[in-house]
Amino acid sequence: MNLSSELDSNLFRRLSEIVTEGDWEAYVVGGFVRDLFLGRASKDVDIVVVGSGIAFAKEVARKLELKSPTVFKNFGTAMLRFDGWELEFVGARKESYERNSRKPIVEDGTLEDDQNRRDFTINALALSLHKESFGELLDSFGGVEDLKSRIIKTPLDPKITFSDDPLRMMRAIRFATQLNFTIEKQTFDALTAMAERIKIISEERIVDELNKIIMSPKPSIGFKLLSKAGILPIIFPELENLRGREVINGIGHKDNFYHTLEVLDRLAPHSDDLWLRWAALLHDIAKPQTKKFVEGIGWTFYAHNFVGAKMVPRIFRRMRLPLNDKMKFVQKMVDLHMRPIALVEEGVSDSAIRRLLSEAGDDIDKLMTLCEADITSKNEEKVKRYMRNFKKVRRKLQEVEEKDAVRNFQPPVSGEIIMETFNLKPCRAVGDIKAAIKEAILDGEIPNEYEAAYQFMLEKGKELGLEVVKDLN
Repeated sequence: MNLSSELDSNLFRRLSEIVTEGDWEAYVVGGFVRDLFLGRASKDVDIVVVGSGIAFAKEVARKLELKSPTVFKNFGTAMLRFDGWELEFVGARKESYERNSRKPIVEDGTLEDDQNRRDFTINALALSLHKESFGELLDSFGGVEDLKSRIIKTPLDPKITFSDDPLRMMRAIRFATQLNFTIEKQTFDALTAMAERIKIISEERIVDELNKIIMSPKPSIGFKLLSKAGILPIIFPELENLRGREVINGIGHKDNFYHTLEVLDRLAPHSDDLWLRWAALLHDIAKPQTKKFVEGIGWTFYAHNFVGAKMVPRIFRRMRLPLNDKMKFVQKMVDLHMRPIALVEEGVSDSAIRRLLSEAGDDIDKLMTLCEADITSKNEEKVKRYMRNFKKVRRKLQEVEEKDAVRNFQPPVSGEIIMETFNLKPCRAVGDIKAAIKEAILDGEIPNEYEAAYQFMLEKGKELGLEVVKDLN
């Protein structure tokens, strides 16, 4: 098979000239070739050179009058950018591994050696860059057939492949999720048998694959496979612990593992925000700890949102996720995810809306998107009713925000004004007065305006026995 027509661009023509003039042996390999068959446009190109990938990259840079390549000497790779393309060059190699290390013993090798070390048959495809064989496909392991059959399969014995580099188990599941492919039975059986090997992989590398699964069109595919393979209990026990239903007196609760994955799938078409998707994954994470059966009521998960928010930093820390504003955002979403639902059930008052706007701030729209995804009842009428009510809540949020401007608000009377008015130093009374002003605004007792807040401050000060020493009006 020849795919020269697919390589009809200035980049590949120039590369072919350089390969042919210098009598190099070089091939386009991996994901770029795979994506040609899948019809997915890509500007990332991996090039394998029989010999030195770094030396070839330097020659390409010289011929194309580019800046010197970025060289990663320890890995024997180099990178170049050209006309919007990102090129990575590596020398063909063969690898062997010691039992407890992901770091391979690397030797120079042939193209066949390099294809043998690839993770999956669909990533072991290569296209020649030499003029005489330009675009010729080298498919040693039937990768094209596996692409047509939508199968993930290792080129060699899967147990050896996964033992050599256990991260490939995560990659198998990630590709199956992203492409909606099936993992071949022998490959999946080996993956399950080797699950414990994932423990030698760093949290950072695992989370990188997890994030790609989370950002897939249907993330539930990957998490179900991770659980089935026995990897999820090792890398994410809190999520695995959501599994199962318990029945007492004929009353059962939903399986919160599958509910969580359904919420994530429902959210995915509406948001490509990685951290909102993490919030969906963690929104019910504390239900096992808060689960209780109450006679006459049934199953309760009291304060699971609050307990779950407390769990977020611990999970992020262990998984080496960022402990910054991203973590705080996820924590806030987990904490607040029950609030809009409570508004729908109990009635939408201006006071409740003001409080929600104040706490959610600029993330209110994302919170509402999460809450709408959280409606997963099998009762279609119930879902339609909730969604209609959520539209009312959104409309009310907009009306109250336009009227009262309480999103991210601080009381119009500051602590400094309170201290100056009553000649106070920082103390509890200052905080109490400021909090009372905020509550009065949220409850609708006074408008969110300076004059009203100032007069309210004077009344509160009087109640506390404070004297005005300086009238700032």
